[in-house]
Amino acid sequence: CTVVPVRDWCAGALTLPSVKMEIVTGKPTQKSVKIAAGAVVCVESEIKGDVTIGPRTVVHPKARIIAEAGPIIIGEGNLIEEQALITNSYPENLMPQKEDIEPKVMTIGTNNVFEVGCRFEALKIGDNNVIESKAFIGRNVMLTSGCIIGACCQVNSCEVVPENTVIYGIDCMRRVQSERPQPQTLQLDFLMKILPNYHHLKKTVKGSSTPIKS
Repeated sequence: CTVVPVRDWCAGALTLPSVKMEIVTGKPTQKSVKIAAGAVVCVESEIKGDVTIGPRTVVHPKARIIAEAGPIIIGEGNLIEEQALITNSYPENLMPQKEDIEPKVMTIGTNNVFEVGCRFEALKIGDNNVIESKAFIGRNVMLTSGCIIGACCQVNSCEVVPENTVIYGIDCMRRVQSERPQPQTLQLDFLMKILPNYHHLKKTVKGSSTPIKS
């Protein structure tokens, strides 16, 4: 029987594995995001801030809705496609932490289409508008109803775009069409059936009613 000196045993005969301590903090649930019953919002979409989404509105994966400078209220039957970015942001050169700024509400009406990769910052949009792929609408623009903003067109002036206006081409030419774009009813019905088969959805609020527009 071999006797091991106490000092040798303490010096390293018994080594304990190092344990890395990590503090895990769960992200707070976004209680300010309200999704009405009947809306289809994929979990892969990014929604931040005080956002209200109306019934029969479809939000694709990778779409982003960011309410930074105030709430965003989205009405009924809107289609927000992949990589579309809707932001209620602060004006440029503004320091919100130092100035007393009243939140401004972004209101989106009904039956609007935000196509792939478009960027939308206007505080007011009516009904039956189409924002095509890669188009940009600035914060100072007020979009009425029945308008089409063509692919890659940019509208960043301080103006109210008249109803049924079509902006198209490299030079952002304008004309007025005789009728509004038709609502994407069939496409919405198709997406509401197909998307839940391939994507997880964000939870809706049962029995909620969403104001469409002020």
